[in-house]
Amino acid sequence: MNPEILNELIITKMPFGKYKGQLVCNLPETYLVWFSGQGFPKGKLGMLLATMYEIKLNGLEYLLQPLRQK
Repeated sequence: MNPEILNELIITKMPFGKYKGQLVCNLPETYLVWFSGQGFPKGKLGMLLATMYEIKLNGLEYLLQPLRQK
């Protein structure tokens, strides 16, 4: 796992939709599951959403805790 991607998850805000302005790391799992079914957007945002989906799906949120404390 690239540490830079993890850092991006805690600083990138959702640019549109119901959760506009929310940090990607704080998006509800149900929203990420919906994106998984519909298809993630292209580009960096889609990669971040897909990564956050995998993190939440596999119970790996603890990986983000040290970064949030900085």
